[in-house]
Amino acid sequence: MTTLPVTTSPAFRAPRGTYDLIPPRSAAYLAVREAFAAPARRAGYGYVETPGFEDVRLFARGVGESTDIVTKEMYTLTTRGGDELALRPEGTASVLRAALENNLHKQGNLPVKLWYSGSYYRYERPQKGRYRHFSQVGAEAIGAEDPALDAELIVLAVDGYRALGLTGFRLLLNSLGDRECRPAYRTALQDFLRGLDLDGPTRERIEINPLRVLDDKRPEIRAQLDAAPLMRDHLCEACKAYHEQVRELLTAAGVAYEDDPRLVRGLDYYTRTTFEFAHDGLGAQSAIGGGGRYDGLSEMIGGPALPSVGWALGVDRTVLALAAEGVELDLPAATDVYAAALGERARRTLFGVVTELRRAGVAADFAFGGKGLKNALKSADRSGARFALVAGERDLDEGVVQLKDLGSGEQRPVALAAVVDELRGLLA
Repeated sequence: MTTLPVTTSPAFRAPRGTYDLIPPRSAAYLAVREAFAAPARRAGYGYVETPGFEDVRLFARGVGESTDIVTKEMYTLTTRGGDELALRPEGTASVLRAALENNLHKQGNLPVKLWYSGSYYRYERPQKGRYRHFSQVGAEAIGAEDPALDAELIVLAVDGYRALGLTGFRLLLNSLGDRECRPAYRTALQDFLRGLDLDGPTRERIEINPLRVLDDKRPEIRAQLDAAPLMRDHLCEACKAYHEQVRELLTAAGVAYEDDPRLVRGLDYYTRTTFEFAHDGLGAQSAIGGGGRYDGLSEMIGGPALPSVGWALGVDRTVLALAAEGVELDLPAATDVYAAALGERARRTLFGVVTELRRAGVAADFAFGGKGLKNALKSADRSGARFALVAGERDLDEGVVQLKDLGSGEQRPVALAAVVDELRGLLA
């Protein structure tokens, strides 16, 4: 009788729409985060970390009560003490709250420049490139109104994408005006939208924030928006001049862009400069990052007037874009040197060598669990190590260890006292 293999399944699985980030895939995510963070650090942005949940009113006021994020996608909870909290669906409102609470804007050096990285949560229909738990890197410049600051942040994001080797992304650019010119455009847009064949919830949005209708992704809605009035035709002279300066600065920095007069983005707080990075290799979910200016957000959440600008770049989406282009990241090896000991004396000695290698900056691992030499060398190959160190009693009596090049198979003795320097030289 044939015995079938017994299969087991875990008692618990990651919630629907989420994922576990495990090696080796996790190395790509770390590389993407670092590629985005490095330009920001070089430009004077300091790291900030905020709680994973906030007062639900922070997002209702800041992100916008009419947005899908607030009305449909936020994870909310009530504490035992009766507080209404929400898992953070985006980063800007939290970072601005932290800056205000800690009086960073009162320390005499504006703008306050901050960058951050973390997980965010939205209850969406799971699909490729859109998850209920996702990772972003963001940067915010708080407290200054200057087109050069808008351009700086866009350039930093572009430099991050380029550092990864990504080439197929496009920068879409628009201006949403300000409190001076937006009201007239709002009225014109409402008049247009009221004449369309729209469902009840969409008609309610016309009265709350008509720009949200322009951001509707449903084909039956988008088909009716071709003749909608455009914000660029209603910009005041100050906003026109501001936007033109942003465009000129981007051109001077060698950054190509596409004017997209219909670009709105999904958050209520944007004013003036609005931008999005798109990658056509991702299909319908083409956005891989974006941001803009949000000059009124501080007042919305109870702070002083602090004109600000920022972006959030999707780590998950960027990893997918890299795969779509076939870009292989040059990732550091998890292990460069693997040590296998034959006998207890050699085990103690090589453990000391591995520790010394690690302290010298070399990625090194050890054959744990009493593996024999054959199995240890298999583990060394699977780890991706370039070299193996092998030692037994006779080697130690002679004051050497065996250094094996796992690529060529060549093996030679190296003096125990010199092996760390030898490996550092080979790996350099």
